[in-house]
Amino acid sequence: MQRDLLNKWRRAISERLLPWFIENRRAFPWRQRRTPYRVWISELMLQQTRTEQVVPYFLRFMKSFPTLKALAQAPRQDVLKAWEGLGYYARARNIHETARRLLALHRGRFPREVDGLRALPGIGPYTAAAIASLAFGVDAAVVDGNVIRVLSRLMAFGQDTRLGSARRQFQAWADCLLVKGQSALFNEAMMELGAIVCTPRKPRCGVCPLQSVCMAFAGGDPEAFPRRPKKARVPHKVVGAGVVVDTRGRVLIAQRKDDSMLGGLWEFPGGSREEGETLPQCIVRELEEELGIRTEPGPHLTTVHHAYSHFTIELHAYWMRIHQGRPRAIHCAAFTWVKLSELRKYPFSKADLTIIEALEARGEVHRFPSSDDYEEDLARYTVCVGKANSMPSALNRVSSSRFKRSQKAMKSQ
Repeated sequence: MQRDLLNKWRRAISERLLPWFIENRRAFPWRQRRTPYRVWISELMLQQTRTEQVVPYFLRFMKSFPTLKALAQAPRQDVLKAWEGLGYYARARNIHETARRLLALHRGRFPREVDGLRALPGIGPYTAAAIASLAFGVDAAVVDGNVIRVLSRLMAFGQDTRLGSARRQFQAWADCLLVKGQSALFNEAMMELGAIVCTPRKPRCGVCPLQSVCMAFAGGDPEAFPRRPKKARVPHKVVGAGVVVDTRGRVLIAQRKDDSMLGGLWEFPGGSREEGETLPQCIVRELEEELGIRTEPGPHLTTVHHAYSHFTIELHAYWMRIHQGRPRAIHCAAFTWVKLSELRKYPFSKADLTIIEALEARGEVHRFPSSDDYEEDLARYTVCVGKANSMPSALNRVSSSRFKRSQKAMKSQ
């Protein structure tokens, strides 16, 4: 990098970017009463999540756990519940473990240096630099998606930004451009510029304080940067979930193991459909493998479409009832029977929360018919569902009226 070009960028940042940020920075709650604890929580919440979406979660989390000590002493389920809806639940588990470690080993105080922060669970290079600079004024440059976009356009960087070598280059550039003694201001200014001006689509180059030194703008096509190969199509999974009800109107939920995806959260038990299976067959198999119970399917309740970072799912929820066995925690951490009114006390993923919304809209759990009626309906249903895609409508057509009749009969008992 030529020295005169580097000096030009440095001057533009000091003389234009920092004053621009002071004038235009948005008001967020984590920018008030800044402490290492509040910086830490906000930075973890902000990763892969739009800033405006984080605000209510941050306020709710701070209300529940206003201090690191309060967080460390809270049950983990309360922490997961407060994190519910943000995704990336390993972060919530790491937050709880880190708080407990800081309280036990460091008297509740954060290390002030980047290396000490990185030794804590769930704190990587970006988060460590953010805490060190924003909370302690350490001269450490952060590199997140917004900063990468700004730098790649500023330098007209033509390589794949996802490569490790590219990440190291961006970190070196950020370290070089950092305004010494003003690391917090520099880091927030770079991230803010990427968030509201140097956006992925239709960047607002006309109001950019760095326009005059931006090589991508000079080249006439800033949207050509950052350079990234086209993303491969993400896998799609079809999943079945059982809403198992008992004679007391309670619903069976299971807790996922810590080492699994969404570890520690509760769910309506089920899993991915295997080749050749209908959805009810999938759920019956999964419930036996996971909880050791043999079940019978009822009507389709709802279908949920949800996207995770590396795959998408189409989740079909069915009413189920046990006809043999008692639940055991075989391939889950725990299980419990819960009244419909108490489901929201437990932390669930977004997909399972959508099932809960369907249950709440219904207002009551499904009442299964008597065994004779049920066997007759199930036989008809099996004939009707030669194709898996027609299952929900077929079951509802066959058994809707009879389920309604049986429901009225059971209510009158």
